[in-house]
Amino acid sequence: MTTRQLLLPLLLDVVPTIQQTAALALGRLANYNDDLAEAVVKGDILPQLVYSLAEQNRFYKKAAAFVLRAVGKHSPQLAQAIVDCGALDTLVICLEDFDPGVKEAAAWALGYIARHNAELSQAVVDAGAVPLLVLCIQEPEIALKRIAASALSDIAKHSPELAQTVVDAGAVAHLAQMILNPDAKLKHQVLSALSQVAKHSVDLAEMVVEAEIFPVVLTCLKDKDEYVKKNACTLIREIAKHTPELSQLVVNAGGVAAVIDCIGSCKGNTRLPGIMMLGYVAAHSENLAMAVIISKGVPQLSVCLSEEPEDHIKAAAAWALGQIGRHTPEHARAVAVTNTLPVLLSLYMSTESSEDLQVKFWQ
Repeated sequence: MTTRQLLLPLLLDVVPTIQQTAALALGRLANYNDDLAEAVVKGDILPQLVYSLAEQNRFYKKAAAFVLRAVGKHSPQLAQAIVDCGALDTLVICLEDFDPGVKEAAAWALGYIARHNAELSQAVVDAGAVPLLVLCIQEPEIALKRIAASALSDIAKHSPELAQTVVDAGAVAHLAQMILNPDAKLKHQVLSALSQVAKHSVDLAEMVVEAEIFPVVLTCLKDKDEYVKKNACTLIREIAKHTPELSQLVVNAGGVAAVIDCIGSCKGNTRLPGIMMLGYVAAHSENLAMAVIISKGVPQLSVCLSEEPEDHIKAAAAWALGQIGRHTPEHARAVAVTNTLPVLLSLYMSTESSEDLQVKFWQ
């Protein structure tokens, strides 16, 4: 017997606990791999789940939303199958449920659908999810705040238009207020959502800055959690990259010195956004490059160049040093005195260096 033949009668059972258990079993199967998720779609089980999502009790709603999330996470095609069976409207209604667990399950499913591409994200927006997700981040439950912030991040990341939808719903001010929340996982999601808004354009970056994220965001660079540090550096990078004026604002807030300290306190990929941020700031102008030099950015980048085993991190450090040194002889001397040039040369000559790393030395 197929999954459908076994589980569909149980989903239609008159006993609610049997329905819930059958839905949970389906969710776990679909979560396991995309072949099993495909079987759930082909078994015509989704329409029954969507119908029950609107009609049943909170336990069933959570189980049904879990199945939709488990199916939708695997691919854009499977996520589209969920959209096609009319699930979005019902999931959005669940965002208004009195039970925080139902809201959380619905937000999670919507985020997993939106993360695949701009079209699916737009479908989630068109169903009216964004204003309700903004209400969810204001709820007291930390788990609900986390999932709602993550879903907003997944919507905003695809395009300036989708990010603008998140801004227009008033999300940025509420996200900015949670930067200092003691929960590391929530901070991680909040910083990610703000980055996904700020990255697209000058206007959107300015919206994030206007929510008064400086200087509070700089405290996240000292956080014990590596993801919080990395996402804080990413947010500052996504703001600074756009214009000299935004970079100057970061410098004035003490952002460059704080990022340099952060790079010194961590290792590996956690360093990467900070390294890139220093390069972006320095690329804008002589004065901004000098601000990086004065804050002792060059010795720290040299350390990354020597210490880091991964080529892509070495390449980023080499690129950032190039952005600092290229302006004037004085800038070039600041790079040279740290004894970086022999390290760059040996990496360039090394047969083990990747092509990307070698290319960075010509830039």
